[in-house]
Amino acid sequence: MSEGKVVKRRPAAPKAKSKKRRQDDESGSRKRRKPTAYEEDEEYLDLDAGVNKKISLVDNLLLADHLAKKIRRFGTDLSPVELSQLDISPSYITDTTSFQEIRTLDNLPNFLEKFIDPKKLGEAPKQNGSPHTLIVTGAGLRAADLVRSIRKYQTKTNAIAKLFAKHIKVEESVQFLEKHRTGIAVGTPVRLSDLVDKSALKLDKLERLVVDASHIDQKKRGVMDMKETMLPLARWLARHEFKERYADPEKSLQLLFY
Repeated sequence: MSEGKVVKRRPAAPKAKSKKRRQDDESGSRKRRKPTAYEEDEEYLDLDAGVNKKISLVDNLLLADHLAKKIRRFGTDLSPVELSQLDISPSYITDTTSFQEIRTLDNLPNFLEKFIDPKKLGEAPKQNGSPHTLIVTGAGLRAADLVRSIRKYQTKTNAIAKLFAKHIKVEESVQFLEKHRTGIAVGTPVRLSDLVDKSALKLDKLERLVVDASHIDQKKRGVMDMKETMLPLARWLARHEFKERYADPEKSLQLLFY
């Protein structure tokens, strides 16, 4: 008679419960995962204003560390010696955390006037192609926007130089610098370096470098967030002509990050 006896099977509840526990554990581990540096920065990004607010909150020590990390992130094909040569000492950087306004195009003149004599901004050295202020950014279109934002400083004897590759040939930039007195020049790292190497852009009267560091595009990227812009920027800032002067008390070169 045993053959006809119905045997009841126990439900597989424990197994299902174990699976659920694993899912809960995995979910918990995801919640506890430490956010990446990029995710931590997300809270500072203001897409409406096109600004990474973190730049305005960090002092020269933290900014130098930030630069070093970016250089090593993108400079994986460089040797340790080459990487170290690109580093910028905190003592070279001006602390700009005292400037409380959001770092948009409209507020760039206010930023410049906080750290530079406003009268000086409207003047130009007598020697053609010898700016006292260089503003460096990551792209030609952004450089054009920056030029428009500081148009108030342009006069008959002080032309604002547009030194970027977008629609402007290097020969045209050379001719412009040879013919005009310019107090402020705006450009991209590669074009600026090319013009210095051609002796068209002269650094004798240069008093400050301003990095367009806070601006981000719609993809949340700034000049220090892409290899194609970060490494040229690092090489520009680390030129020997600049490093010799950053810490020179007699002919110091100011380095500001906007």
